[in-house]
Amino acid sequence: MEDEESITAALKALSSPVRLQIMEWLRDPRAHFPPQRDGDLVEDGVCVNFITAKLGLSQPSASVHMKMLAGANLVRPKRIKQSVFYKRNEEAIRSLQEELAKRV
Repeated sequence: MEDEESITAALKALSSPVRLQIMEWLRDPRAHFPPQRDGDLVEDGVCVNFITAKLGLSQPSASVHMKMLAGANLVRPKRIKQSVFYKRNEEAIRSLQEELAKRV
């Protein structure tokens, strides 16, 4: 995550308290979400339906937040059956932290 556009996209994605909360929840999904019928919380990520319910937002609103995080490469989407599951992209997060440490 070295180029300016990637850093800017990540910072914009993290500028929302809602998206910051999602990232915190996804850091330890077992502590914040119930077991899923499909997909492992840690290996596959959290179903967008669980994220939506926990946020208390409409499905379209939650999807906009998740698409922004995915567009910034901070989470990785994975389709299982009819649902999309999201998992933190720890490598990209670490890279962003390193870049910011050099610049700030």
